[in-house]
Order: sequence, then structure tokens, then C-alpha cells
Amino acid sequence: MPKEFLLSSHHNGLKTAALLGLLTALILGAGYWLGGSGGLVFAVVISLALNAGSYFFSDKLALRAMRAQPVTEAEFPALHQIVRELATAAGQPMPRLYVSPTMQPNAFATGRNPRHAAVAVTTGITQLLDRRELRAVIGHELSHVYNRDILISSVAAALAGIVTSFAQLAIFLPLGGSDDDDGPNPAALLAMLILGPLAATIIQLAISRNREYQADADGAALTGDPLALASALEKIQYGAQRLPLPADNRLTSAAHLMIANPLKGGGIGSLFSTHPPMEQRVARLRQQAGAIQYR
Repeated sequence: MPKEFLLSSHHNGLKTAALLGLLTALILGAGYWLGGSGGLVFAVVISLALNAGSYFFSDKLALRAMRAQPVTEAEFPALHQIVRELATAAGQPMPRLYVSPTMQPNAFATGRNPRHAAVAVTTGITQLLDRRELRAVIGHELSHVYNRDILISSVAAALAGIVTSFAQLAIFLPLGGSDDDDGPNPAALLAMLILGPLAATIIQLAISRNREYQADADGAALTGDPLALASALEKIQYGAQRLPLPADNRLTSAAHLMIANPLKGGGIGSLFSTHPPMEQRVARLRQQAGAIQYR
């Protein structure tokens, strides 16, 4: 595997360990605060279930959200050839390939590691991009897999789920500070219901923004063609804006996996966008192309 991928994977492993440490601290502190030793035991059970679910089933949930179906080499020979070529160049196993019947141009990768990875593209992106641009997009998605980005996202999602679970549990448990100690403290309850999930969401979205820049750079290094990815991103952005997907629960939870935001922008939702501005991504790729040219 190229040195760039080894470094990114190592750094993401450290990030994952840090998030797991934060998750453990959250469980110990909030569980004991809400219910003493009994609350701590309950919190541990919740955390184990959520971590296991996010780790082992995140790929299935994302593929189902986009109605993606597995495709054979006979059905999409060019796609299989591109993926096999890039996986071989990276020294990694061939991922499973899926196609979503969505006309919006988009793509995503999922799976907990390279041996359990899946790459999915929409029908729209296969019709919009030429072969060079599609190859660049596949390089971006494979970089997410090789950098262990999906694992980080799963851990962050588990962290968000834990905080939300504690917020819901707080409705039924006294948090202290009330006059008769028979009910929850309204101020503490309000803070947990609002600030807890918000903080967890910010953690998850911050990771998503940083990882897109890294996958752009590593994908362009894998394909050796930053300008093709820049061109593809501009086309995808235009197509996604023309054909936004509905913001239902399943698609919202999978939106951070896409190479471009599949949902309609604008309003307060743009404040929590999981993707960096496309103009900045394209500018960085063009700078990367210039650096390669003058080596």
C-alpha cells in the first residue's frame, strides 16, 4: 500500500481510539450521574449494542437506504475493471460493487475494513461522467475504505447514539437538584436534551468534513489524476443540486457517506453540512495537480 494510505490509516486509527476513549468516559460519567451503579450498568449494555450494530451492520443500512443492488462484471464490465485496477494498485482486495437506481449522480463506500468493503454508485453518475472521471471518483471512495474512514464514522455515530440515549433516559430519572428529589431537574434535563445530541452531532460532522479532503487527496494520488476528480466533483455538485434526494430518516443518516451532499442545501441544514464546500475541494485538487506537474 502506498505510504500516503499507511499514514492516513494510522492517523485515523488514533482518532478512532480517541473517540472510543471519549465514548467510555461518557458512559462512565453520565451513567453514574443518571442512575448510580445501576445506571452505569445500563449504559454499558446500550453502548455495547450500539457499537456492535454500527460496526457490523452500517454497510447494510447505507446500501438499503440508497436501494443499491449488487452488480456482476457482466452487467457493468467497465466499473469492475476500474475498481479491480485501482484495488490492485493499492494492494487491497476487491470490494463488493453495487449500483443504486437513483438518477442523482453520487457514490459512496461503506464497510468496516478493506476485506468487508462495498463501493456503490448511482445510475446517474454512470451516465454523467466519462471513464476518466468515474475512475477518479472510485479512487476517492476506495481511499475512504483504505483510510478506515467508515470505522471512524461508525464510532462517531455510536457516540451520538449514546448521548441521545442518555438524553431520553434522563426523562425518567432524577438528575438531582429538585426540591423533593422525586423528579428530574428541569434545567439539567433541558441541557441534556438539547446540548447533548447537538455536541455529538458536531463531533460526527467535524470528522466527515476533514475526511473528505483527505479522501480527495489520497484518491487523486491513487489514480494520479487530480484534475479528473476536480472535473467529476463539479459535475456531481451540479447534478445533485438539480436532483436533490428527499431528507427522510434513512437518507439523512447515510448522507455523510456520499461524495457530495445528496440533500437539498440552504437554510439551517447548511450549518451542519457533512461535506466541505465543493469549491474548496476543487481548488485543493487543482493545487495538487500543479504540485505533481512541477515535481
